[in-house]
Amino acid sequence: MYNAAVWLAKVEESTGESVDIDWQPFLLAQANNDKGQEDKIWERPEIIDGSDNALLAHRAGLAAKRQGDEAFASFFIALLRLRHEDKKDLTDPAVIEEAAKNAGIDYARLREDITDPTLLKDLAESHTTAVEEVGAFGVPTFVFPSGKSAFLKMFIPPDEQAVEIYESLFKTMSEFAHVGELKRPQPPWPHGVI
Repeated sequence: MYNAAVWLAKVEESTGESVDIDWQPFLLAQANNDKGQEDKIWERPEIIDGSDNALLAHRAGLAAKRQGDEAFASFFIALLRLRHEDKKDLTDPAVIEEAAKNAGIDYARLREDITDPTLLKDLAESHTTAVEEVGAFGVPTFVFPSGKSAFLKMFIPPDEQAVEIYESLFKTMSEFAHVGELKRPQPPWPHGVI
C-alpha cells in the first residue's frame, strides 16, 4: 500500500493532475485469519469493545474520511509513513494521534469518531464487497472505471518512470480483459530493483 501511495504521489507531482483514488479498507487480518474466514474479526467482542486495537488504523482512516478528502489524503500518507518509514505500530493510539497531528487534521474529532460503532459495519461491508465482488485478496487492489480490478505488488519506481508505469498499468489492467495476471518469478525479482 505504501509503495503504491508514494508512486501515485509521484505521478500527481509529475503530471500536475490528481489521480482520483477512493481508498477503501481491506482487512488483511481477516484475509489472513488463521481461525478461518467464518471467524469475522470485526465481530470479535474485543474488537467491538475496543480492548483490541487490531483494526484501529482502519477505524481511524474511516474517521479521517469524515473530515473530507484532503484530510483523509493527508492522514493516510502520514499513517503510511509512520508505519513504513518509522516502523511504528498502528495499533498504538499514540501513533494514530501522531499521524493526525502530522496531517494537520482535527484529532479531537478523529478520536471521537473512531469510537463510532458504525465504523465496524463499514469495515465489514468494505472488506466483504472487495472479496465477493472484486475478488480482492491483498492490498493494493485497484478497481478501474471499467470495473476490472488488479492487485499490484511493486516497489517505488524512479521519478522518471512513475508516469509511464501508471499509464501502462492503467491501460493494460482496465482495458485488456484477456490479461489475467502478470507476475515476475521470484527469485530473481527484485534483484537489482532495490
